[in-house]
Amino acid sequence: MALQVPPPPSISPRQLTLLRVAASMAWSDGNLAKEEVELMLKRFSSLFASGSEHQAELQKELRDYLMQNIPLEESVPHLQSQEEREFVLRLGYEVISSSARTPEEDLINPEEADAYNQLVALLNLTPERVATLEEEVRGASNNDSLIDNLTQQLKDFFELH
Repeated sequence: MALQVPPPPSISPRQLTLLRVAASMAWSDGNLAKEEVELMLKRFSSLFASGSEHQAELQKELRDYLMQNIPLEESVPHLQSQEEREFVLRLGYEVISSSARTPEEDLINPEEADAYNQLVALLNLTPERVATLEEEVRGASNNDSLIDNLTQQLKDFFELH
């Protein structure tokens, strides 16, 4: 039986690149956790769609794309700006920090840490900037203010470009 490719989602190629990088981080441990999927669907639908009905529809479209495990080295070169690179670093860190496979395991397991280090290297951000972005994510872990801010920044970015 042939694998069927899902129809393209109703987002731009640049937006799809952001989704693919985040999905690669979630897949890094070989397990796409429900918490990771829900986090990414929530973040990307609120970023790329307005209104709860359109967001719910977009979540259905994007779910199929989250199931594709595309290597980071294929997606990262398509990022077009510093803002996009910083956004995927924040989101990637948030995604791998969102769940552990077992209660005994560290929140970020060795496979996720390796993938995150690969992402950092591919993004070519300074160690100081990486530390600042990670701290922002950790500081916002109990509220959505950082994500709301990132969402608005990216909406503004896509409107300007």
